[in-house]
Amino acid sequence: MKGKALQDAASYLPPDERAALARRLRLSLEEPLGEELAEIWLSEAQRRARGLDCGEVQPVCAEEVRRKARALLR
Repeated sequence: MKGKALQDAASYLPPDERAALARRLRLSLEEPLGEELAEIWLSEAQRRARGLDCGEVQPVCAEEVRRKARALLR
């Protein structure tokens, strides 16, 4: 179905269904797709690795992270 035909068909939906469709379409524009998401994560991992390699960031062990997270949740 082409865009105009889809718009015309959607205009006959009940208001709640049109709103749900609008939300799904909006979210589809905001959420990166599989390949794009993989590229974003790879870029982030590389950025973090560079930070560790140059000493800009100090590693924190998992147990320390859990301890701090638990303290924040109390």
